[in-house]
Amino acid sequence: MPDPARSTSASHLFPLKPDLERETPQAGLRSPTLGDDLSHRQLLEGEFWRHLPAYADVDSATFLDPSWQLQQSARSVGDLATVVGRSSDRFLSNVQAGIDRASMSLRVTPYILSLIDWENPESDPIRRQFIPLASEKLADHPISVLDALEERSCSPVDRLTHRYPDRVLFVSTDVCPTYCRYCTRSYSVGTSTISVSKHKIRAHGQRWAQPMEYIRSNPAVEDVVVSGGDTYMLKPSELRAIGMGLLDIPHVRRMRFATKGLSVLPMKLASGDGWLDALTEVAERGRALGKEVSVHTHIAHPSEITWISAQASRLLWDRGITVRNQCVLLRGVNDSAVTLRTLIRRLSYINIHPYYIFQHDFVPGVEDLRTPLHTTVRLEKLVRGATAGYNMPTFVVDLLGGGGKRDAHSFEYYDRTTGISVYVSPIIDPDALYYNFDPIDTLPPEGRERWAIRDEIPSMIQEAGRAARSAGESRGSRETTW
Repeated sequence: MPDPARSTSASHLFPLKPDLERETPQAGLRSPTLGDDLSHRQLLEGEFWRHLPAYADVDSATFLDPSWQLQQSARSVGDLATVVGRSSDRFLSNVQAGIDRASMSLRVTPYILSLIDWENPESDPIRRQFIPLASEKLADHPISVLDALEERSCSPVDRLTHRYPDRVLFVSTDVCPTYCRYCTRSYSVGTSTISVSKHKIRAHGQRWAQPMEYIRSNPAVEDVVVSGGDTYMLKPSELRAIGMGLLDIPHVRRMRFATKGLSVLPMKLASGDGWLDALTEVAERGRALGKEVSVHTHIAHPSEITWISAQASRLLWDRGITVRNQCVLLRGVNDSAVTLRTLIRRLSYINIHPYYIFQHDFVPGVEDLRTPLHTTVRLEKLVRGATAGYNMPTFVVDLLGGGGKRDAHSFEYYDRTTGISVYVSPIIDPDALYYNFDPIDTLPPEGRERWAIRDEIPSMIQEAGRAARSAGESRGSRETTW
């Protein structure tokens, strides 16, 4: 589907609910610069999936059944062919070649498939996130590596990453309802591919014993991110066991359940399958104990938000559960100020707090989706003020080598020619320098030429490191500055 920040091609097919219609300013009142743009309220309505021949006869009861969604998810080019038809053989061949070279396996729900503009899938922002094309593939950056954030090296016990003093990442499962091409955990999430043999982390109660015991024995840990994979794929009993178990640990004050479900399978929350009830039980007990239980979701483009998403968000709101959004900045998907403004305002409109926008991690096989740092910094300037400050996301870089998250603009040094930026992370390691690298195809010719010479790479990194240390020293001693 075309970017709703630029057009709303499907809006004429389905009527908007009265409270979502464009409002007319009162006569004599001056509208703010962005005040006339109410496109963030125009959610896709009706049985929008019926425009696809494969779903033309699918009624609402069936389409809104999460079990049907999972059973009918596309896992192969053959499955896609049933949706788009054999008339798209050239496109499907492109997809097959892309799958053969991808680090993530294919799994896409009918809900997401129905949001793609199949008249022009090559440039569609939803398709770019989930379905690979060989024609888009760029050579991996020389620095690119699986687990670039070194989650496993910061793992004191299996299924748990402990990088920050008071926070841990609890990896509860390796399964998702839909697999994102750019998943930072592509070393373990999903089934193995031709290019990647996965490190498997299956959901199983006994396998949670070690991380639970580690958290229990570390009183500094106050914040737990329960992630995966996707916590949407936990059974209600498993979700309840993890949540209640964490609440039983006195020093755990906050927990966040991470799921992309509100983007790819929003109807699950209204299905009555018990997942929302289990989450609510955990949240209500947490509130009684003075502890926070929240949901962190991942919506990257405004077209992912439909009336179904709004309904799902409202169910969480009615249960008193805070929802925050953290997404990745993706080239050709959401790397424009107009798109991000619409996304931020649309999320806010359905009571989801925009929280983080990440600089794309170094995931092999998806260099075509990464953006240079200067794009991230520029976009932050252009979108700030689009809505209230408490609903403005922070633009961050999750640093290579386990340096953690830093504000994108907080680099010590940035060379636009080589694309190398340097950060410090005093809480993680006050003596270390952490590096970030722009996509080589976005560099000027002289930068691309240097990266083409393998022997130049160490020199470029050393130059950037010296420049960063010099910049730090010019602001004062390392002890007081970093």
